[in-house]
Amino acid sequence: MPTLDAAIDRINAGPRGAHIGAFFDFDGTLIDGYSVGEFYKHRLRQREVGWGEAALLLLQGLQGVATRERFTAFVKQGFKAYKGQTVEQMQALGEQLFSKAIANRLFPEAWRLVQAHQRMGHTLVVASSATRFQIEPMARELGIPHVLCTAVEVRRGVLTGRIAGEVAWGEGKAAAVRALAARRRIDLTRSHAYANGDEDLAFLQTAGLPCAINPQPALAAAAQAQAWPVLQFAARAGTPELRTAARSVAAYTGMAWAAALGIGAGWLGGGRRDAVNLAATLTSEVGLALAGIRLNVQGEQHLWAARPAVFVFNHQSQLDLLIMAKLLRQDFSGVAKMHTKNVPGFGPFLQFAGVAFVEPGAGQQNRRALEPALHKLAQGLSMAMAPEGTRSATPRLGAFRKGAFHLARQAGVPIVPVVLRNAGDLLRRGELALRAGSVDVQVLPPVPTAGWRAADIDTHVARVRQMFVDTLEAWSAPAPPPPGHRLPAVDAEGSLR
Repeated sequence: MPTLDAAIDRINAGPRGAHIGAFFDFDGTLIDGYSVGEFYKHRLRQREVGWGEAALLLLQGLQGVATRERFTAFVKQGFKAYKGQTVEQMQALGEQLFSKAIANRLFPEAWRLVQAHQRMGHTLVVASSATRFQIEPMARELGIPHVLCTAVEVRRGVLTGRIAGEVAWGEGKAAAVRALAARRRIDLTRSHAYANGDEDLAFLQTAGLPCAINPQPALAAAAQAQAWPVLQFAARAGTPELRTAARSVAAYTGMAWAAALGIGAGWLGGGRRDAVNLAATLTSEVGLALAGIRLNVQGEQHLWAARPAVFVFNHQSQLDLLIMAKLLRQDFSGVAKMHTKNVPGFGPFLQFAGVAFVEPGAGQQNRRALEPALHKLAQGLSMAMAPEGTRSATPRLGAFRKGAFHLARQAGVPIVPVVLRNAGDLLRRGELALRAGSVDVQVLPPVPTAGWRAADIDTHVARVRQMFVDTLEAWSAPAPPPPGHRLPAVDAEGSLR
């Protein structure tokens, strides 16, 4: 079975340019599972699903949706529930469910495929029977500009509860792809298509380079018969396996004991700062080891080249805090919002650890709001901050806020970029399960702030953020082939040879 790297090699071996398409199915291909499930869960939580509708949906589920007629009936029933909703309300609901649940279902492997096609300048398209309210937040997050989907009927900005046109399923999806290709002058014979469902055979056959992702039985048989590449992506949904759950319990228990031991021993040996240093070291070492998480660190010397400093990192997971403690080890602190001071248990621990509490919002840019953090730097402590402000929903790097940069400028200390990769996959958003694996870390050289002016802060923020972008891109880009090596060729059916 071809590997993901082989699939990316196939992309790199082909032509560049917008005349080459990359068509992705959505449910089961870009994300694990079905996005419509999150919409139904929302309606169940809101008690909007009546007994009659529930019984009808159960009957349709038992009968299956293997034919176009049954799938259309299923979709029509679902559309009725949103009759009377405005487009703005549905967009807001889509964004809410994306942030809370759907983003966490993105296959990291699919993310890498999308990036590979983007580097080649291909025209990227999501083609799905889902609605745009389900798809568009993810398409925007991935940088996919074109969406082919089942259209909803809208009158004066309000949904009528009916389908507009045909359902983009089976041959309907294939027809939509051919129509877009004609409009955009895409050469389908040299384009790529990715899907998982049995109903996607016609869709995959529209492209010269089809690839089955976690295929259902009929599609798997067709792919084997036609020698199409088949990729298996690791599941994102569902309960963690027993070994992962056991490791997580062991890691959390070990961290609690390590923190208590570190605080006690450090306090007896030298006082509060020694206690915090020892607790941070022991907790991070024990927690990561018991969870089976390894750090692959490059540029470690930059962690000690210039202290105190403001260490900025891209925030994908709560695991980032443990990683930063492991990297920085001693004489560092962080920044927390003022209201966390009053959180039972957690707040007092942060106060003991010497975290700087600041008021949230844009006010962090002025000296008064940053005074607690400035005081820590003046004491010789470094600061660890996530300029994105919150965890990223996907591996995509978010916008950087200015607080960390104003802080470094006012304190006269350097900025040290710490770029993390894979942390969000080992501790996913909204979960507690710690999955074993490796986190890549690249510590970049310190960025001096001497001579920075407040008026130029936007330029400095953009420059440092681009360092993160370039580093993440370099990780995703293929390694240069050794001398004399040739990338695999691709035949007309899309097979590697």
